Amino acid sequence: MNYSNHPATKEFRQLLRKTETPTERMLWKKLRGKQLDGYRFRQQHGFGPYVLDFYCPSLRLCIELDGGVHDEEKVRLKDEERTLFLEENKIKVLRFRNEEVEQGLDNVLVKIRNYINTCINRSCEGVQTPNPLT
Repeated sequence: MNYSNHPATKEFRQLLRKTETPTERMLWKKLRGKQLDGYRFRQQHGFGPYVLDFYCPSLRLCIELDGGVHDEEKVRLKDEERTLFLEENKIKVLRFRNEEVEQGLDNVLVKIRNYINTCINRSCEGVQTPNPLT
């Protein structure tokens, strides 16, 4: 079953891209255009009933940025449900606090690269190395 970018979420995904947070903008500037080790990331990618902040299909990697609202119990439980759904579909979720990105973007990029390197070294299921020609 194809869960990616269901047409029903298209307008919502477009709205999220137009109204990105300053923190999302910071990270997107470093992920877009295959800047991170040649991997293509998508911003506000739909998967199943969810919209992922950033998604790399070849790595099956979701990156989520969490602000203060994610400290609320109700939201935290929804985040856990979302992570479980994505992991059941073989998508790894890396979560970062907005403050982590704002105060240490380079450290966040190192953590993402560490995950990528771990996957490449372990041949994680579904992970593909980037093709420099695409």
